[in-house]
Amino acid sequence: MATSFDPASTATALANAYVQAAQTQLTTQTQRSQAQATGLTKLQSALKAFDTAVAGLSNKKTMVASSATFSSTGFATATTTTKATPGTYPLFIEQVATASQVVFTDLPAVPVPVTGTLSISQGGIAAFDVDFSTADIDGNGTLSQAEMARAINSAADNKGKVTASVLTTGNTTQLVLTSAATGEAGEITVNASTISNAALKSNLSAGTTLVQGKDAILWLGAKDTGVKVKQASNTYTGIEGVSVTLTQAQASGGSPINLTVANDTSGTANNVKTFVDAFNTLKTALDALTTAGSVKDGTAAGVFSSDSSIRSLRNKLNDIVRQDFGGVKLTDFGVSSDRDGKLTLDNTKLEKKLAASPDALDTVFGTATLTTSSGLLGATDKYLDVWLNSLNGQIKRRQDSVQSAQAAQTTRQTRLDAQYESAYNRYLKQFTVLQSIQAQMEQTTNMFDAMSTGS
Repeated sequence: MATSFDPASTATALANAYVQAAQTQLTTQTQRSQAQATGLTKLQSALKAFDTAVAGLSNKKTMVASSATFSSTGFATATTTTKATPGTYPLFIEQVATASQVVFTDLPAVPVPVTGTLSISQGGIAAFDVDFSTADIDGNGTLSQAEMARAINSAADNKGKVTASVLTTGNTTQLVLTSAATGEAGEITVNASTISNAALKSNLSAGTTLVQGKDAILWLGAKDTGVKVKQASNTYTGIEGVSVTLTQAQASGGSPINLTVANDTSGTANNVKTFVDAFNTLKTALDALTTAGSVKDGTAAGVFSSDSSIRSLRNKLNDIVRQDFGGVKLTDFGVSSDRDGKLTLDNTKLEKKLAASPDALDTVFGTATLTTSSGLLGATDKYLDVWLNSLNGQIKRRQDSVQSAQAAQTTRQTRLDAQYESAYNRYLKQFTVLQSIQAQMEQTTNMFDAMSTGS
């Protein structure tokens, strides 16, 4: 008896053998393209993270940090800029600026139409008029406090100068007007003389001042003997490079509080360390992508292990951090690299160099803006753009190339699948016929065997 076989299994095996060489080659190419796509995504993410750190340092305008502190807390806060000069400044806060607030209690819901206008002034100067004639939004025939507030807020010339709100406490409802600006110039007054409804006119003419709009009064030095500063805002910028925000008035007869502006060595060190850490993080990512791997250690080669351009990127960044800018280098400020290229910061050396040359650190780091590029930050930003530019950067071009290769591979896979299917169907048909012939031959053989046995 002949050995039986399965036409489907045989067809599958022969069809696989038919496309095996091409499929093996295509699978290898597809895996390589996917690895490159994944590698480019990791590279892009690492470079963008470093670029973000560079931009953040550039936005600080200076690497040299300064601090502003008060001898007594709770009265004011302060921030500094690059122009802040170390020193001590005595200040006395006589009065903080306040925003005017006026309240109207239990205004009646009056029948419409209401003609005339409510005139609102600030600091004695007419600001805008409010027309209530179309303010009955819900169309119920009466004008409510909520509809009055909406009409005030949406008045054409208001533009945020005054905000109206309705507050309810227990059984009492209040319409509150609040000035957007602090100071005497924001003091709110109203004139309801042309309002047609007598009850509404009376109530709107009887508002109560909750908060009076006042200017801030600050003394540079002691009260009454120093320099008096009166202004609408609670933010004082008269000390170059320092912005002071007043929060609370001091007690009458008190002594000035001292504002001390000083160099912040800890903050400066943190700024430098931000760059060092960002660089080391990027270096780790680049090393992983370009490692040659080791059979001994069982580590696989990086996807860009044989890519000279990626290795050139890593080497270029290493060169930039070692460059001389304005006659000084990062190494002068305690930033050194080990044999693997990892950066470390020596805070003691940094502080000594800052004490001797406080402006030199900004010379080394420079800036990176749309209009200005200098120093380490500028050089780094410029080189990163070669890779990260969304229109023609190296990564964009490489991603486009990989995507084109993947599209071609998908097309080839579709074609190869069709070839497999055609071969499978052909073999299946052939071996199905062969199986049928074999069955017929076995049947004939069995018949002859039976006849022979019977004789």
